[in-house]
Amino acid sequence: MIAVIKGDIIGSRNLEHPDKWLAPLKHLFADWGLTTWQWEIVWGDFFQFEITQPEEALHRALQIKALVKHVAADDPQRKSSPIDVRMAIGIGEKTYTGERISESNGPAFVYAGERFEKLKKDRVNLGIQSPSEDFDREIDLYLKLAGLFMDEWTISSAELVSMVLKRPAANQEALGNMLGIKQNSVSGRWNRAKVDELLEVELMFRHKLKQCFP
Repeated sequence: MIAVIKGDIIGSRNLEHPDKWLAPLKHLFADWGLTTWQWEIVWGDFFQFEITQPEEALHRALQIKALVKHVAADDPQRKSSPIDVRMAIGIGEKTYTGERISESNGPAFVYAGERFEKLKKDRVNLGIQSPSEDFDREIDLYLKLAGLFMDEWTISSAELVSMVLKRPAANQEALGNMLGIKQNSVSGRWNRAKVDELLEVELMFRHKLKQCFP
């Protein structure tokens, strides 16, 4: 069983220089796997990524979300990013491995594609599909509720979330040192970004995945 993330950048034309999000996204993907075989970015702003450990799928999706929401606007006075990301996570089997991820196939790829097509209709930016409808229904509810605050992250909030996801063992004092801000400022950003709630959703995803797909 694997996981596949299919996504696209919302509002990518709102930035004069797409490399502001494209370069860091490619760098993040390159840290995770081999290009073309495991991931690729096509059509300017559409991407897909294969994850061999499905329990890591939501963590990876949240990292992508935080990275994109951390991209600064062309207007330096704007506090939120002009772009966002829409993603579907498919969990299932892989039946064929191609030379490129776009050539690979199996239920995981089908589920990701089907869920991705429904995201706009459902008015959510993150969803999941697997062989278990009960699992999907519960996790999708968590993701929908989390989206209420994730979609509203400011650039500074997304920066903090990105750092927390990359360095989960770091305390707020250490995070403040890395960000160049005081601990009480980290605490404020932490609360505004709903980091505790986000981490609870991520842990619940792992727990439910293990229950449904032991």
